Amino acid sequence: MKRLIVGISGASGVVYGIRLLEVLRHSPDVETHLILSKGAAVTLALETKHTPESVAALAGVSHAHDNLAAAISSGSFGADGMVVAPCSMKSLAQIALSLNDNLLTRAADVTLKERRKLVLVPRETPLHLGHLRHMAALAEMGAVLLPPMPSFYHGPQTIMDVVDQTVGKILDQFAIPHDLFRRWSGGNH
Repeated sequence: MKRLIVGISGASGVVYGIRLLEVLRHSPDVETHLILSKGAAVTLALETKHTPESVAALAGVSHAHDNLAAAISSGSFGADGMVVAPCSMKSLAQIALSLNDNLLTRAADVTLKERRKLVLVPRETPLHLGHLRHMAALAEMGAVLLPPMPSFYHGPQTIMDVVDQTVGKILDQFAIPHDLFRRWSGGNH
């Protein structure tokens, strides 16, 4: 059984975290632990029909963002890794600077210090030098930066096809099998 911490921050694109939880809910080999930031609760209302409660119901365990005493705030909690999807620039900067004032950033910091896989799905464009410096620092610390940049070789027909391609790339980082998009099999040149 894999244990995956899923953080959803307040950036636009909460659909990425929601879809990840929907897919993992059907994976009997993965236990999910959700942290929904205060900003994510606001973005949910602006971008989806979901409520914080309906998103929490998709996870195996849901943790309050302000509960710094939660099990996942400790390196002794055996998790295989963490995903923050989407990852706001605020959360990204806090993680880069080890500012652990909420459970999402604390769990990410623990993931890094324990040398576990941390996948961040930064959702901002365009990027300025401050964003890039924090991303570079996180890459140097071992985080995987996986911006939701769509590819089109798999012939997406809907927005959800584009979302699924990014979610599939997240799952690939943890070797979790899926069939969310058609993989590249070479060109016809």
